[in-house]
Amino acid sequence: MPKVNLDNLADYARYVLAQAERCSANFPLTRAVRLPALTLTTRLGPGGLADAVVDGFIAARDDDAPADACRIFVAHPGINGIAAPESWGNALFTQHGFATRLAEAGLRGNHYHDLDFWQFYDPERRVGVQLMTAQDSFPPWEPGAPLRPFLHWEYAARGMRLAHAGSLGIGGKGVLLAGSGGAGKSGTVVAGLLNGLDSVGDDYVLIDLSGGVTAHPLFSTLKQDPEGFRRLGLKERLGSHGPLNWQGKYQFRVDDIATRPTPSRLDMIALMVPQISGGEASSIMPVSRKDAMIALAPSGIAQMPGERESGFRFFSDLTRRLPCYRLSLGTRPDEIAGTIADFITRGGP
Repeated sequence: MPKVNLDNLADYARYVLAQAERCSANFPLTRAVRLPALTLTTRLGPGGLADAVVDGFIAARDDDAPADACRIFVAHPGINGIAAPESWGNALFTQHGFATRLAEAGLRGNHYHDLDFWQFYDPERRVGVQLMTAQDSFPPWEPGAPLRPFLHWEYAARGMRLAHAGSLGIGGKGVLLAGSGGAGKSGTVVAGLLNGLDSVGDDYVLIDLSGGVTAHPLFSTLKQDPEGFRRLGLKERLGSHGPLNWQGKYQFRVDDIATRPTPSRLDMIALMVPQISGGEASSIMPVSRKDAMIALAPSGIAQMPGERESGFRFFSDLTRRLPCYRLSLGTRPDEIAGTIADFITRGGP
């Protein structure tokens, strides 16, 4: 097949999908997990991504909604019958043009040029393929939130959305935490978990606007840089830990530090934008919807390929529904957690 361009992109996507389904019996492993209203089944080979698919999700426990079946094939030429991925041709590549051409064919997709790494999804049939040059030739961030684009496309087709945000809650109610890297979002989530609060996610949460604003858990991973790891006492709490990840952070699981099982949902009462203030005590003050939108939407849309226009509409709706606040972070983890817990318990500032 010639190198891929916009003219033959949809044909190549259909070819990759059909190839994986035809070779289904040749994939060594099958991994299944129940997620909110979804049973995700992954066919793949052994290796780092197979481990992440086992450990990287929080399985739904008390979700009574009907579970649709979604099938993902993690394919590479080492699996019998799978051809090596094609490269993109010399034609101009833009994410918007790529997504638009696939959407015209009823498909979704993503491509990382440096790795010849392809992801294609058919939302009508709920089947997808991640095609790589070799078994572990995936981007370094993939194990932290495995198969994230496929879940984004599947839930987006239902009117839901994966948000790049953290979460903390108590008693079934919670707050979303939005902000760019270094704002203190992950440290705030960990501080809350260490001091008795709940969370349905650190980097990503599933948001449903169909009845209020509810957030559901998908991924089990938490991350902390070495300074936060030391300041929060995580070395003593965890006992053992792995090496630094691709971002230079320690990576561990929610249930390694949470005091209770992860709830199946949190009803969100506010959106907070954390800010490292340097002051001793934390404070919560109103922030404009515009500033909250800037903190929440750009990274969420950039990290979720396709669905750009619907993403801005979704996050605009979310920031209209929730009151928005600036959370100036104090220096003590227990005080930060207590400030957030008091806010949630009172239902506001």
